[in-house]
Amino acid sequence: MLNRCVLIGRLVADPQLRYTQSGIAVTSFTLAVDRPFTNQSGEREADFIDIVTWRKLAETCANHLNKGRLVAVDGRLQIRSYDDSNGIRRKASEIVADAVRFLDRADSSRSSSGDSSTQDQHESPEPGFDDVPF
Repeated sequence: MLNRCVLIGRLVADPQLRYTQSGIAVTSFTLAVDRPFTNQSGEREADFIDIVTWRKLAETCANHLNKGRLVAVDGRLQIRSYDDSNGIRRKASEIVADAVRFLDRADSSRSSSGDSSTQDQHESPEPGFDDVPF
């Protein structure tokens, strides 16, 4: 079986970095990815896709990405269920990123590293279920 997603898009807001109770970094951000066609008005629409990164990759993304940056994300689709504040069962879909490649130049006031990509291959991309911070 195969579950692989490759996306190129722009961040719609700055990434949000959090830490689990056991101290594992997790960052989330949303990518705007253009659809390959235009609507009836001739305008191009976009999909807004939630991305999650873990551990060192999470810290790197939080430190070097900001709203508007163009990135490529390589990861897998994850669908999870949760109960909202009213006790209603909800589903969330997101891409759990294994690699994020920075495709444009960083604002010099925001980034001090010349590294254009990052990948977390030596560790599992996510902790145990009990460590999920949300």
